[in-house]
Amino acid sequence: MPQVSIIMPNYNGQKTIVSAVQSVLDQTETDFELLIIDDCSTDNSRALIKKLKKQDKRIRSFSTEKNTGSPNTPRNIGVKNAVGRFIAFLDSDDIWFPDKLAQELPCFKNDTVAIVFSNYEKMDALGNRNNRIIYAPEYVTYRRLLKSNCIGNLTALYDTKKVGKICFIQHGHEDYILWLTILSKEFIAQNCGFVTSLYRESKDSISHNKLKVIKWQWDIYRNILHLSFIRSAYYFFFYIIKAFLKIIK
Repeated sequence: MPQVSIIMPNYNGQKTIVSAVQSVLDQTETDFELLIIDDCSTDNSRALIKKLKKQDKRIRSFSTEKNTGSPNTPRNIGVKNAVGRFIAFLDSDDIWFPDKLAQELPCFKNDTVAIVFSNYEKMDALGNRNNRIIYAPEYVTYRRLLKSNCIGNLTALYDTKKVGKICFIQHGHEDYILWLTILSKEFIAQNCGFVTSLYRESKDSISHNKLKVIKWQWDIYRNILHLSFIRSAYYFFFYIIKAFLKIIK
């Protein structure tokens, strides 16, 4: 039984998936499985996944029945088939540094920690880096997370022994809702303190549609968490400020 299950959704990622997978295989912590879930790609992705799978027995592959247009369903397929105690996520266009898992796993020794995450660095669509590092808080509680999603999805993993398996709901901020769900159980999220990952920015990414993201955030407060209008406005104010600070980095 592997210690960590790493879930990688993919759609038409032929240009980046090999480097993403290789960054997982290069981990100094080797006790893991990698679950790649293809969302009915139309490029050469599936052939590449088949080739990668033959190279390492820790790789398992799955496919959606039809294209879903969202990473939520592929990730949930991964969660349901995962056998590791810890579940981590990496998109097929992002990169992990070799010590990522080794630096994060020891933080779970604290009984109150159910999520471990890290700082990360941004790169452009071509993989160019310019030392644009996003630093997150040392630790995050439920109330603190309400003010802003400071947990980078590509950096985080959660402990199923403490909280069970939790799937994503169909929402634009699916990872944010997942972290809120876990921390609402009176656990905390711990930053390991290192930069462990490279996040690829793209003009086509959801994060570039700022108006849509803002609407999603308000919807989470009011319709997912069912906060009062006043509490929603309070947390939304902090969210807008922090979102602006992220944009200028």
